[in-house]
Amino acid sequence: MSKDSDWYIFQEDIKDHFDSLGADAETNVRVQGVRTCHDVDVFVKTKFLGENITWIVEAKHWKSKVTKAQVLALRSIVDDIGADRGFIISIAGFQSGAFEAAESTNVKLKTFDELKSDTKGIIEAEILKTYYKRLVLLEDRYWSHSKRVRIEYGLRHDVIDYSMQFTGQQLLTTARTAIMAAEERNYPIDLESFLKEQQGEKIAHNFQQLSMWLNLNLNHFEEKLLNAEWEMYKNGDYSPDTSRTRDNETTTTEMMAKAIYNAGKDR
Repeated sequence: MSKDSDWYIFQEDIKDHFDSLGADAETNVRVQGVRTCHDVDVFVKTKFLGENITWIVEAKHWKSKVTKAQVLALRSIVDDIGADRGFIISIAGFQSGAFEAAESTNVKLKTFDELKSDTKGIIEAEILKTYYKRLVLLEDRYWSHSKRVRIEYGLRHDVIDYSMQFTGQQLLTTARTAIMAAEERNYPIDLESFLKEQQGEKIAHNFQQLSMWLNLNLNHFEEKLLNAEWEMYKNGDYSPDTSRTRDNETTTTEMMAKAIYNAGKDR
């Protein structure tokens, strides 16, 4: 197949899309299944939350619509390889029988534009889950120290101090509110925490900008926590409450963030 052919370019464009999302994608791969080997147009591997994810993609740069038989064939390959999802990407569309064969299965029928939109959303959602997990860990560490200790070691302002230099609760609430907005793709997202130590921009116009803001501010918070806890340890003040947030338990800042976010949507 010529590298100048429409099919080859189409296939490479699909591969490049997955590469741009941080996944490992290869074209024209022979994959060993349980029963036999399969030639795959685009083979995608990545990792979400510690779990390996495998997708296979068939690139159909055809003049005719994809049929039911072609969907059934891909379902068989997905099953034999043990892939998490299979995609058929067609420029001409799909016959009605093809949609029926794909219904309620892990084979998805998409145009290239639909693939770009949907897979971007899937990956962004998984990345947001990692930030959520990180916030829970930070919140447990933050609240494990008494208010007196948090004030003394610079993790929050005193009751009579209105300087708003830094307070962990405010940053955590802002981060959680931003994640809620991102889950609904409700951009632009207001990132104003009113803290003097806030890092980065005050508005995120897209996921990349939000991700940068979260990394900057959560890294800053983690560094403050680590330095404060080291000083606590040296001074004999390190005595955290070691209880942890349980699965499906709503945290303090999560309740605050939900109230803020819902109030903003009602305006």
